[in-house]
Amino acid sequence: MKMPWTSSVDELSSGDTRFVTHRAARRTAICTACAVGVAALAGGVAIGRYSSVVDVPTGPGPEGVATHHYVVGEIGRMNASISLLDPRIARLSAQIAELREFDQRLRTQPQRGGAVVAPAAPGARSGDDDEEGPDEADHGHDAAAGAGARAGEGGPALAPRRCVEASASRTNARAVSGAVDCMAATLATLEQAVAQHEAAWQAFPGRRPTGTGRLGSPFGNRIDPFTQRLSFHPGLDIVAPTGTPILAAAGGRVVFAGPKAGYGNCVDIDHGNGFATRYGHASKIDVQVGQIVLPGDHIADVGSTGRSTGPHLHFEVIVSGTQVNPAGYLALFGAYHNG
Repeated sequence: MKMPWTSSVDELSSGDTRFVTHRAARRTAICTACAVGVAALAGGVAIGRYSSVVDVPTGPGPEGVATHHYVVGEIGRMNASISLLDPRIARLSAQIAELREFDQRLRTQPQRGGAVVAPAAPGARSGDDDEEGPDEADHGHDAAAGAGARAGEGGPALAPRRCVEASASRTNARAVSGAVDCMAATLATLEQAVAQHEAAWQAFPGRRPTGTGRLGSPFGNRIDPFTQRLSFHPGLDIVAPTGTPILAAAGGRVVFAGPKAGYGNCVDIDHGNGFATRYGHASKIDVQVGQIVLPGDHIADVGSTGRSTGPHLHFEVIVSGTQVNPAGYLALFGAYHNG
């Protein structure tokens, strides 16, 4: 388009030159102003439409104040959630470290006759074991049938998803909130799994049943101190002064507390999974049948009741109804010195 005030080279050379008149200049200015006005109007309409879509209140009005309070509240909530995760992570790390250390001691423990390790916690089988033989499959079905009231679980074995990736498709604020919620849920799942192993570890009968003392008569065949004949000793004697506290070697439930032939005052504790411990010759019993005890709880005092020649604790570890050598169990938590 050729503007009114321009001329081509050919027109100038031919003498057909047109000059810009006052009317043409005014008409051009009016057209230019109208074009600018239309452009400004279009821009204003576009900005209005964009603002209606975003709908983010600005300025010191009520909506802006409400938005400010909402953002501050969300930041405070996320900070509080994250601060609650820190001690849980620290506690979980300490539990895992303790269980890993015990597992290493358990693996390096030399195999002893009659020494039985604690069974694995429920659900210890890895979900990655997709390939199994016919015998393993039948065993799995039998185990599932024997689970009884436990709810069915299953599905493909997939790698865990990172919490940040799980919320990557959301906006920034929602991504952070989703990541915090994901980490909290993941942490709760890990805590539940560790709690099962922690319970099995707490019920493992290997903690020292007295704070002080020395080993006396060992487990196995010995010369009976009364008949002077060869006989079987089903436990381990720990020599200690009368009144020395007798401590639970593991967590469990008291199933017997009272006089027992050959043992004098005796306490039996059921630890579950076929494990039990027995504490004989006590001078005083401090627990009752049905009472729940934790590892290291005071259950009785050392004495010399029953078939005994002097103050000591007769300690037994019983697995599936059979007495086994307690030495292997005690060695995992700190053995006594031989007398």
